[in-house]
Amino acid sequence: MDSQYLPMSEAKISVLDWGFLHSDATYDTVHVWGGRFFRLDLHLDRFFGGLEKLRMTIPFNRDGVAEILHNCVALSGHRSSYVEMICTRGASPTFSRDPRDAVNRFMAFAIPYGSVANPEQMQRGLHVAISRTVRIPAASVDPSIKNYHWLDLVRGLYDAYDRSAETALILDMAGNVAEGPGFNVFVVSNGALMTPASGVLPGITRRTVFDLCAEIDIPAVAGEVTVDALRSADEVFITSTAGGIMPVTVLDGRPIADGKVGPVTRQLTELYWRKHEDPNWSTPVRYP
Repeated sequence: MDSQYLPMSEAKISVLDWGFLHSDATYDTVHVWGGRFFRLDLHLDRFFGGLEKLRMTIPFNRDGVAEILHNCVALSGHRSSYVEMICTRGASPTFSRDPRDAVNRFMAFAIPYGSVANPEQMQRGLHVAISRTVRIPAASVDPSIKNYHWLDLVRGLYDAYDRSAETALILDMAGNVAEGPGFNVFVVSNGALMTPASGVLPGITRRTVFDLCAEIDIPAVAGEVTVDALRSADEVFITSTAGGIMPVTVLDGRPIADGKVGPVTRQLTELYWRKHEDPNWSTPVRYP
């Protein structure tokens, strides 16, 4: 923060920062596993794309941000880590309400790796509920810009908790499945994969699933995913930087297919974690 490395407990942001007051910020998260960043270039692409779309600037280029992320992990000593880069609109020195007057701020941090699903859930599958909460439409907030507009997602989570589920999926304006709090969703039917095409964050793990499927000749497309398609699927899984590929075995209190983690999900999960050692997919952290 402010070009210095410091403990998380000492990092502070002004209450006048538009990132805090208005969720006016973009960010990206990349994970480190076994001392290696996974698909760092893709995360940097998305982060800098968000900066451009939000008309924000930072005093670092891609190589500079990559160096900062390496340093955050190296100084923390983490071998497995959740690493975040953030740019907020910042605050105006004159308290102007014109966003052009604000001084954009960049910060980054590294914390121990965490997953959407815990080890037990990874083994038996997550229990998910479909919330009727509608995702913020793409015409209002561009979902390709990773952002902190999460009130719809948090509302969906509470809907799920009220129904004894562990996480939620919410719908788009047409009543089709969109995404969940920090993750995309895939359905497997007759050996082929489908994931929602629009109104969702184009997740890096989502893209990785497409790349893996291309390697092992599994059909995978993005399209319209109805609630009925989700309920009748052979398998369902979700994807996130925080957890990778995670199975879903119960939907709205009912088992999906036989209620067990399916073979396609297991195959993709195994291949996904193997790729973390592949130099074409991962980058070693520059530890001291």
